[in-house]
Amino acid sequence: MKIPASIRFEHESLHRELADVSLETGKVGEAARTLAQLMHPHFLREDEYAMPPLGLLARLARGEVTPDMTDALPLIARLKEEMPLMLEEHRAIKGALQALEDAAAAEGKPDIVDFARRLTLHAKSEEEVFYPAAILVGEIIKERLESRRASHVSGSAGTGR
Repeated sequence: MKIPASIRFEHESLHRELADVSLETGKVGEAARTLAQLMHPHFLREDEYAMPPLGLLARLARGEVTPDMTDALPLIARLKEEMPLMLEEHRAIKGALQALEDAAAAEGKPDIVDFARRLTLHAKSEEEVFYPAAILVGEIIKERLESRRASHVSGSAGTGR
């Protein structure tokens, strides 16, 4: 189970861009370093348990369900459990992003304003799409495996004598 390449690439790109912005001086650099401190542990959590289940989406969409997919269930359970923390971190990150955007605007750095807006949009995508999709991956796996077990049991129950 791997994080989809598109998501991994986006995370890595955002990390690199933030690292570059963190080298700035003045209020922009200060705001970027604060943001980086907030984001680092958050990105690690996402990479650990929030994003890997999304690697199963394409297989599930094709109707594939295999017992090994249950490996995703503990990750998804952890995401559900830690969702309040993840959303609280997002609120803090969005506040830091606003501070970065404001500082960049004040210093006339439109490229950094754009970066802050893109990162804000990325966080919104996680809340509105990625996290719910990861949770649905778990629901679909459970439902389809239970359905398969039930049909297997009922199919074999009618054949015994």
